Formats: sequence, structure tokens, C-alpha cells
Amino acid sequence: MSNHLHVVLYIDVAKANSWSDREVVEEWHQLFNGTQITRQFAKGEVIEAHQVTQLKHQISIYRSRLSDISWFMRCLNEPIARQANMEDNCTGHFWEGRFKSQALLDEAAVLACMAYVELNPIRAKMASTPEQSDYTSLKLRIEAALTGKQPKRLLPFIGNERQHQPKGVAFALKDYLELVDETGRVIRNDKRGSISANADKILARLNIPAENWLKIITEFGALFHGPVGTLQELSRYCEHLDKRRRHFSKCCQYMPIG
Repeated sequence: MSNHLHVVLYIDVAKANSWSDREVVEEWHQLFNGTQITRQFAKGEVIEAHQVTQLKHQISIYRSRLSDISWFMRCLNEPIARQANMEDNCTGHFWEGRFKSQALLDEAAVLACMAYVELNPIRAKMASTPEQSDYTSLKLRIEAALTGKQPKRLLPFIGNERQHQPKGVAFALKDYLELVDETGRVIRNDKRGSISANADKILARLNIPAENWLKIITEFGALFHGPVGTLQELSRYCEHLDKRRRHFSKCCQYMPIG
């Protein structure tokens, strides 16, 4: 957008933990120069015995940071800030404040948040259709779908069959594209509640009423200030984090019953 951005992330901690030490260093060196020891290690040079502990410690830090949202945002935001300052011929902070993140606890929450983000340009009247929405993953998905493919840079939609499938969004791509396109038309034409019967069937599989869906897609940022999901998933999330109080539970009324 003109003054902010949204990113929906899937953090694959298991993948980061499965990398070998060399893979971790190679991944890190795509982002940063590393240290003299890690560069020697990457080149296959001999590491002195007294340096092995230091190398292992550094690799452990890199492994952790490669699956850390804060470091991801740092890698994303710093180059943008430097480029903007160069273009504006100034120095100082570019971003107004620290980024905010929310946990998406279930499939419905993921899809709702994705659709909310994808339709930002239409709500802001910067685009009239999803395929005209520049800088969105939706545009990439539509362009790839026209050739029967899915973008390699994005987590794929894998349908409802979860066995023997790669990691991905457990929803049909065709249904998602249709639902977002339909929702975009409603938002653009300001026709509250005019979801088609076919889109209503798609929402029924998510167990989200059409009126709730439209409210979520247009007011996501105002409705949710913490974890997003059913009350059941929020309870599990709080239990996992050893939180005694379920803050933000009121917002669960807009999501499916768990």
C-alpha cells in the first residue's frame, strides 16, 4: 500500500531445525556476510579446534533467526528504508513504528486474513479487480493459475486432501480465487450481503456466515488485535503459552464455532 504493507507468513520451524550446519550458514549468507569463521566454514576450509565452539554457537544463532519473524521483518524493512532515504535524500527513521503481528490459529483465520490483505487495494480504490491489484500475492496466483500452475514463491493451495501432500493451505485454489473475486465485487460496489449462492457454499464449508465474512474482510484490523481463530483454538493457544486469561475472546464471535 502507499504507507504500509501486510504479510501473511508461515513459519516452518521444523524445516529450519532439519537443515545441516552448512545449509544454515549458506541460507544466512544469502542475507548477511556472516563472520570470518562462518565464511571459512562455507568454503570448506579447516576450522581450528579452538574455534569450533564459537562456530557452533554462531550457527545456532543463525538457525534461530532464520525462523524468527522479527528478523524476517528486519531483512524486509531495512532495505526499503535505506532505498527510501536515498530517494528522498534524507536520514533517520522511515517506518513509523515497530511492526505488529497476530497469530492465525486455524484455516478460517488464515483464509480470512489472506483475503483481507489481498483486497486492500480494492478497499482503498487503488484497483478495481483482484488481477489489477499490484504488489499482491493474489495477482501472482491469478497469473499462474491461467497457465495451470501455482507460484513457486508462495505457499501453495493443496485442497482438502492432506495426506501425501506438501505443506500448503488446506483449501482449493479455485474456491479461494472465486471467493476473493466475489468479495471484491461486493466491496467495490458496496453491496453488503450480496454474496452469490456459490460463494455462500464455499463459506459454508468454512462455517462462516456471509455477513460475518464481509465484516471480517472489511474490518479485520479493527476487529482483531490479538490471536485470530475460534474460541476453541484460542483456548488451546492460551494453554500452550500458559496464559490464564483468554484476552480477545470476544472477537471469536465472528469466527466459526470450533
